[in-house]
Amino acid sequence: MAGKIREMINRIIEERSKGNPAIEQMTIAKLILKGLNPNRFDSSSADDPEIINKLLIIAKQLNVMNIKEDCINIRSAYSTKASAADAAEDIKSQLTGCNAKLLVFFAAPDFDQENLCSLLQQAFINSIVVGCSTAGEIVSGKLLNNSVAAMAVNSNIISDAKAEVIDLKNENESINAAFNSFEEYFHESAYDMDAAKYVGLILIDGVSMKEEKIMDLIGNRTNVFFIGGSAGDNFRFKETQVCAGGKAYTDASVLVMLKISDRAEFGIIKTQSFKALDKVLIASKVNKEMREVIEFNNKPAAEAYAEAIGISPAEDVSKYFAAHPVGLQIGDNDIFVRSPLKVNGTSIKFFCNILEGMEVRLLQATNIIEDTRKALEDKIIEMGRIDGIINFNCIERTMELQKKNLQREYGEIFKDIPTIGFSTYGEQYIGHLNQTAAMLVFKQKNII
Repeated sequence: MAGKIREMINRIIEERSKGNPAIEQMTIAKLILKGLNPNRFDSSSADDPEIINKLLIIAKQLNVMNIKEDCINIRSAYSTKASAADAAEDIKSQLTGCNAKLLVFFAAPDFDQENLCSLLQQAFINSIVVGCSTAGEIVSGKLLNNSVAAMAVNSNIISDAKAEVIDLKNENESINAAFNSFEEYFHESAYDMDAAKYVGLILIDGVSMKEEKIMDLIGNRTNVFFIGGSAGDNFRFKETQVCAGGKAYTDASVLVMLKISDRAEFGIIKTQSFKALDKVLIASKVNKEMREVIEFNNKPAAEAYAEAIGISPAEDVSKYFAAHPVGLQIGDNDIFVRSPLKVNGTSIKFFCNILEGMEVRLLQATNIIEDTRKALEDKIIEMGRIDGIINFNCIERTMELQKKNLQREYGEIFKDIPTIGFSTYGEQYIGHLNQTAAMLVFKQKNII
């Protein structure tokens, strides 16, 4: 993506000067005095979302009306203001006038989530507004903490959308009611919805331990892909919140069915930086409700894991968890990661369910930066261009980046594309995953 900034600058100058060379020079001077030098940009300059947002604000200040928000279909913003009120106002000012069909926000857990959601819903009254608490926020070019990240998507990308709140204390009935509502709203059976035209977002309470059940119920009702993340609370594991329609919920999930415009398309990126080893572990005894494997290969789980790693059972196996989780291998190349949480006696608790009889492979960590960059580049080649990304990035990946001081390098991967995301307590894509980046990406077709 390149050249949009130069195009916007040219339009501002042309609109203000009306062909008068003196006013043209005056407008260039005004832009420089506002901190934006036109001479720094040409047709090959990357489309930096922060500069695009700044240009939109300057255009409004200079009463240039022909630069409309519909030329920027997806816009990201973030705020590091301390209060919900100040952060909401900051986000509103950055996305001012944006005719958003959907506004997604991810906020640090210390914010008053309900107040923040309510204020954003008031600011974007004609939009569907959804969000959740996090364990760290992601925006174009940056990994943040104690902030609010938001993305506005207009009707050139999403022609229609419907949000539903799922009560996790009554998930079966609540899921059925939600999908009945989707079907009534879109006048289509959820079973028959075109999976290339519809896509779902899911945000879910990250301490509920209900992700597998919800994704299973969704999978029973539709072939539409649902992608999302488990809300966080900065590793306190006490309370996480999901938000919709101006309210915040615990022990709940928010589902959003998106109908993609005929002028747009979406894609999904799932990348996990692991390779499967030859060591196979079969869960021979489990406690499903607690996500606990009691035995692998008919041996105490910790002992069998240590044997697979090649260490003494007396050693602290938890030291190897981050670099050597286990995974379900789907086909030749796809892996659904299951991350160990902690040793419980001779058992191992996981962040994801491993069912009795499941065969998992021992995994070995690879390079997060290289793998993520390649996954994004491959998707850009496949789609031709990407105009926006919602990134659900596992907190375990974020911690690994922090440990190796690679936060800046990771953020840089997304600096040229409007992006938001958060560090999750798990990712949703077909099922429930760990140590994965699951991304929903959008583009508008045939932009000249």
